[in-house]
Amino acid sequence: MSQASLNNAKVWLITGASSGFGKRLAIAVLARGERVIATARSLEKLESFKSSENTDRLRILRLDVTEGEEKIKVQIAQAAAFWGRIDVLVNNAGYGLPGLMEEGGSKLLRQQFETNVFGVLDVSTATLPYLRQSTAGCLVVIGSRSAWKAELPGLGVYAASKAAVHAITENFMSELAPFNIKVLLVQPGSFRTEGIYGQQYFTANPLPVYDALRSASQTRFASVAGTENGDPNKAVEVIVDVVNGEGVAKGRPWPGYLVLGEDAEFDVKTKCTKVLTVLDEWVDVARGVGFDAPADLK
Repeated sequence: MSQASLNNAKVWLITGASSGFGKRLAIAVLARGERVIATARSLEKLESFKSSENTDRLRILRLDVTEGEEKIKVQIAQAAAFWGRIDVLVNNAGYGLPGLMEEGGSKLLRQQFETNVFGVLDVSTATLPYLRQSTAGCLVVIGSRSAWKAELPGLGVYAASKAAVHAITENFMSELAPFNIKVLLVQPGSFRTEGIYGQQYFTANPLPVYDALRSASQTRFASVAGTENGDPNKAVEVIVDVVNGEGVAKGRPWPGYLVLGEDAEFDVKTKCTKVLTVLDEWVDVARGVGFDAPADLK
């Protein structure tokens, strides 16, 4: 690649790039001739990215999204110094903590939010000053269809974290619009990536009343890995297409939301239908709680 072409290539910063969507996304971006700052908690796991073909377009950086706002700002500044800018931030780092809500309580919820919610916000706010300086600034957040299916036993804590991330991302859509920063909320269904079901089911506080439900939930959770219909390599290519306005996105307006997978499509439609059905059945109640009009206006 010529120096001129390299200078025009966008700079992507991807969190959680040592595995899963993050790793595949980094590979896809590099394959399109763009530049990647691949980050993860372990530098050792990122070494496999290096090759003679991409050394001029790849940088690796240790970044633990749970280390707090101030430290993350320093690390993002280090990342921006590699090429003098960051054009695309992909908040991919995250994981799931399976467990029942009452048994896990706020302790498990706080642990889940530390990475999936606070980590996303800290990395985003640290990177936004650089995205504002870019002529192609884009914030990508990997959410989940689980935010649309929070009623599934055992996934409540994870679903709650993704629902929070969805709300944060939607707020960014409005707050970043004046700066021409595009925001993309990716909502994948089940995809066959390594380690996604690697966390142990929470059983440190077993309540006998939940024995049957917990057992069924654990069995279901353990049976998913390796059966997912989603091809992660296809999914990341779509994400790059959308960000670049290429391929499947060419000629289409910016979507804001990107639902990936037939299961995700089904769950989004199911939840929307359920809520709208209840709303229609209770619409008289919804509309009947305002102040009564003054008698002389009736």
